[in-house]
Formats: sequence, C-alpha cells, structure tokens
Amino acid sequence: MPINFGTDGWRAVISDTFTFHNLRLVTQAIADSIHSGHWHAQGKGELEPDPNRVVIGFDTRFLSDRYAREAARVMAANGYTVYLAQADASTPSISYAVKNLNAIAGIVITASHNAPRYNGVKLKAANGCSASPEQSRRVEIYLNDNQERGRGPNLMEWDQAVEQGLIVSFNPVPEYYQHLRTLIDFDAIAANPPKVVVDSMHGSARGMIKGILTGTGCEVAEIRGEMNPGFGGAHPEPIGVHLGALAGAISTGMGTLGLALDGDGDRIGAMDDRGNFVDPHKIMALALRYLVEKRGWKGPAVRTVSTTKMIDRLAAKYGLEVYETPVGFNHIADYMIAQDVLIGGEESGGISIQGNIPEGDGVLMGLLLIEMVAVYGKSLHELVEDLLAEVGPAFYERRDQRLKYPVQKGDMVQHLLANKPAEIGGVKVVDLLTIDGVKYIMADDSWLLIRPSGTEPVLRVYAEGRTEDMVRALLGFGEEVAESVT
Repeated sequence: MPINFGTDGWRAVISDTFTFHNLRLVTQAIADSIHSGHWHAQGKGELEPDPNRVVIGFDTRFLSDRYAREAARVMAANGYTVYLAQADASTPSISYAVKNLNAIAGIVITASHNAPRYNGVKLKAANGCSASPEQSRRVEIYLNDNQERGRGPNLMEWDQAVEQGLIVSFNPVPEYYQHLRTLIDFDAIAANPPKVVVDSMHGSARGMIKGILTGTGCEVAEIRGEMNPGFGGAHPEPIGVHLGALAGAISTGMGTLGLALDGDGDRIGAMDDRGNFVDPHKIMALALRYLVEKRGWKGPAVRTVSTTKMIDRLAAKYGLEVYETPVGFNHIADYMIAQDVLIGGEESGGISIQGNIPEGDGVLMGLLLIEMVAVYGKSLHELVEDLLAEVGPAFYERRDQRLKYPVQKGDMVQHLLANKPAEIGGVKVVDLLTIDGVKYIMADDSWLLIRPSGTEPVLRVYAEGRTEDMVRALLGFGEEVAESVT
C-alpha cells in the first residue's frame, strides 16, 4: 500500500501500513527532505533555525513511544541532533518546542483524533505550524525515490546516539507552560476560580490543564486522564456524541464547566453546567468577543469555509476583517504567519489566538474559556445565551453522505454550479463560493457547504441556519445532491 504524505502528515492502521519498517522509511525521507535545504523558517523571526536540530514527540497510542525512539535513531543516523520528549505530550507543546528550541523541524507520532487502530506522523515546520504542502510533497518525492533506488533508512544504535549527544531527552511542558502564561490571565482566574471538569479522552494533553492551574484556587477534576492506548474503546474526538462521560461528571456535581481535548490536544470541545455540548463554532465566537471586549485586541479573524458566520457578524460589529479559507488549519496558519491575526479557527475544534504559534491548541483555548467564565462572572451557559442573543440564532449540523464511488472535487463543483437552485427551504440563494467544494449563501445568512472527501467516497455536508427547520432543509438538499451523483 502506498504511503501518502499529506499536508498534516501520514496516518495509517497500526501493523497494517503503519509499521516500524515504513516509519523508518518515512523518517529517512524527512531527513533527506530537510537536508535538501528547502526547509526555510517562513515567518520565523530574527533567528534562523539550526538546520541540524529536530524535535520529536509522541501521543498515548499503542507503541507511540517506541515509534518515536525509532524515528529518533533514524534522524540521529543522518547527523541530526534530536530533542526527544521524555513522555507523551500534546502536539501543541511539541510544536512550541520546535520554535522555542530553534529547531528546523518537528516530528510528532500521533493520529490525533482518529480511531485507536490508527497511528501517524505529523510534520512540523520551524515556526511550529504544520509543514507546508510543498515541504510535505518533498518528503513524498524522497520517499518514492528512495524506494525506487532500494535505499534503506540509515539507523544508529540507541546507546551510541545518546552517548554522542545526538539524542537528548527533554520535557516540553515547563517552557510550554511559560508560553501559556503570556497568553492567559491566571490572576483573573484566581480572583474568581470556576469549578472545572477536564475530559482528556486518554489523550496526550492529560494533566496539562490541571497542572498549570495548580495554585489558582481552581478546583479541577480530570476524567479519562490515565494512559489507555485503546482510548477506552472510544474515538478521542471532542464532539457531543463521544462526551457521555463528561456529561455524567457534570451531572454528579464534579464541575460547572466541562472541557474536552482530543487525542493529541490540538482540538477543544466544551460543556456547560447543564450538560449541553458547546461546539467549536460557539467557542471561537465567544473567544473573539472576549478578546475584543475585555482585552481590547484588534486584528483580522480567520475561519475555514465550514465555520460559523457568527464570526462575520461579530467582526462587522467590531470593524474587523474576516478571511475565509479552505478546510484545514494549514490555511489559517498561512494568515497567522503573514499578519497579526486576532483569532483563527475551524469547525473541528482547532483554534488559535494572537501571540500563539500558528496551530490549534485545545489546552490554550480551554484555559481561555476558564478565564472568560471567571472575568464575566457568568456560567458558560449564560455566556452562550448572551452570544446567541447578540449574533444568533445559529443552528449547525454536519452529515457525511456515503457515495457508491468517489467523485472528483472538480467534477462535483461543476455539477453543483450547473444545477444551482434559486432557493432552498423557501429562502433565496444569494451567492455561491467555490474555495473548497460549493458553499451556498442564503438571503438570511444561513449557508450550506457541500464538499467531497479527498480520501473516501463521502460527500461532506455542512449547514448553519437561523432556524432548525432551515438546517433540516439545507441538509435535505445535500442528501438529494448525494443521491443525484450515485
């Protein structure tokens, strides 16, 4: 099976395609790609990164620590000094270490929010964000070239690499905590500490929120914080359907604010004191409102095409610019590198703010929610109600429609453009966007996005409506489209 190295790395099933042998091949291709000299520090700042220094981290999945050691042996054999995390740690903490240690690149062994049977490699550029499409493409080129030539990976004995100082064990958490202290007002939290439940979903951000809040007076209960490579049989994705344990913890009085982190800690979900799931759309909108109103921050907001228009309505009120990107945090990162973005985020829960590295960070956003609740002196439920009264209502739903066979994105876009409806659900279609699939903008600011998956025969249908009936009508239209192309 071919190894495809996409924009956020490579993911595959453990023991099927994700093997020690294939990981060594991929790591060798990464080493060759960096050595070729095309890994410049885009937007890095005044310091040029050390071209011979890399950072490697890993999550809580089956064999992730062993995979990380193997990757370190390959990089060391290629002459790189490797800073290898001592224990599992969140991807954002490793990404921050790449920038902080002035490394040329980072490798994180993780499959993020994917099912337990998967593992993967996330590749990080010198500024801490995901490697660019061009950098990832170069890895694939070297991977294919090495295989065609029969060139195996270089490999160094572990003890020899350690003795020569080519593998250095380090703890990324203390410096990462220092960074978070520049972005979060812990004094404000200490002045009015909420009672928090953190659902770490057995992921690698476990213990991080609880750890940094020590001494603030915040009562923090953590659930699913122990190491469990099978994630307790659950999907480590912080969406409502997977958070029954968090709802149960809140209902028994363990806390009044619930935070949920995905398998590698770059995504956030939340829950109010009534057990209502608070999705990333609302979290991002609440954060934008807070940063402008309470901190007086300015700057553009960046959101993906599948993210709430509440951002646009708030930005219009504050006189801020909004940039809309294709799906994927790498597109948001491009704006964060180029200019002083106030906030950037996507519907899947990857959100970042001004001053942070250009990457989504669940721990940072969880702490910001705690700060919001403390400063406003209101519950998360009340804050959401305030938000919806101001820029709502906004009802959102996403569905994946199975297709009998995969469709090319370009063909689907052409089909949809040729069959544009005048209205959906009795509301006029006023605009069409084609930056990623086709997005129908409605006269009442509702919208529908239809985009084919690039990896499976699935049509992803996203809808945000001003009423629940409108959402149903939009999703119904998406179902009809799926039926028409199968």
